[in-house]
Parts: sequence; C-alpha cells; structure tokens
Amino acid sequence: MSGIEGKVVAITGASGGIGEASALLLAERGAKVVLGARRPERLADLALRIGRSGGEAAWIRTDVTRREDVAALVALARERFGRLDVLVGNAGVGLISPLDELRVEDWERMIDVNLKGVLYGIAEALPVFREQGSGHFVNIVSTAGLRISPLMSVYAGTKTAVRTVSEGLRQEAGDSLRVTVVSPGFVHTDFADGIPDAGARAQILDTRDRVAIPPQAVARAVAFAVEQPDGIDVGDIVVRPTAQD
Repeated sequence: MSGIEGKVVAITGASGGIGEASALLLAERGAKVVLGARRPERLADLALRIGRSGGEAAWIRTDVTRREDVAALVALARERFGRLDVLVGNAGVGLISPLDELRVEDWERMIDVNLKGVLYGIAEALPVFREQGSGHFVNIVSTAGLRISPLMSVYAGTKTAVRTVSEGLRQEAGDSLRVTVVSPGFVHTDFADGIPDAGARAQILDTRDRVAIPPQAVARAVAFAVEQPDGIDVGDIVVRPTAQD
C-alpha cells in the first residue's frame, strides 16, 4: 500500500500550476485531497476531474491572506474526511520589480500571501496535528530563496522567511510531526502573469520558455515527501531545470 493512500491532504493555491499538479498526482495515488484557492470555478473543475478518475476531492474558496479562509479549509478536511494529515502551503505570488520602483503595495501583497499565508496555515493545522499525534507540513518555497537575483529582493525575502520558519517549526515539532520544504526553480506555470513590471515579466517569460520544468516534476517531489513511512522526515528538496544557473 502506498504511503499516500488514504491520507487527507489540503493544498493551498490548488487551482493551477504546482498545486493543481500535486492534487492530481496525490489523488491518483489514493489521497483524499482538499483544494483551496481564490478561483472557485477552477477548483470545482479540478475536483470534478479527480472524481471522474476515481479519486476523492473537496474544495472551498480560500484566500490565504484571510486567516478565517485558511481555518475553513482545515475545517472542511476534518468535516468531510475526519482528519487532516498533510497541509501543502503552495499559494504564492511573485510581483517582482526593481526596488527603485517602490511598489510598496506589491511588497505587502507578497508578504501577506507568501509568508503570512503559510503562518496562518501553521496556526490552523498545528493544533489539529498535535491533537491527532501526527501531521505533515509541506511548504513550497523557491530557489529564489537560495540564490538572490536582481528584481527578486522582496519575493526572495518572503521565501527565505518561510524556509526559516519551516526549519524552526521542524525543530519544535518533536518526533510526531514532519516538516518539508520544496524549493522549485523555473517551473512552467502562469507565475509571470501577475508581474507588474514589463521588463521583469519579459525576462521571466523568456527564461521560463527556454528552461522551465513542468509542474508535475515538483508534484513528484511533494509526493515523495508525503509517501515516506512514519518517523522519516524529508526536510529539504530542490527541484530545478538542469539548465538553470
């Protein structure tokens, strides 16, 4: 039996990209997935596709900048499936631009989604995991937090912060909880669509189209961490194109 089969996995940012690919793969391997994102029509379609393939899925509109939304996602997992085994903190935005442009609202948005969204997930899921005596946080970070590049200062800062919080959580977790950080490099998603700076957007799109890996590659890394037997904690996985610097 797969180490994934029967587990209840909640995923933020599940309406596309890495979140969608992870939901499909985990459901295929027997997980019961609980989908959260801001685009309900895409969540409904994804849940329908999973159901038609024989899987089990529930969904709820989730804006991770609202703690009550994250609480509702965790509550849905427990109401529908009786427990929560894994929380995949995948929701994120990359509103990259030169610091000289002083896009303070974009900086705040990245902090709210990328960092505070993960913290809200911890706040809601950690008491559940403690009560159950088991649980697994999988936080999607970025290679931007490992190698700082121009235009990505604030984005990289939020991802580095999540890495730091995750490591602190791992050390505090004890022997019954698991914490994994997955750091993708360039992935072929719609990440660049929200970049406000035209020059930065063109640069990211050019690199993506030349070297990016499919989101399914990152989903396999998530599945690898989730499927490990109890007592084995996969702490840090980096998944990037071989052509990436």
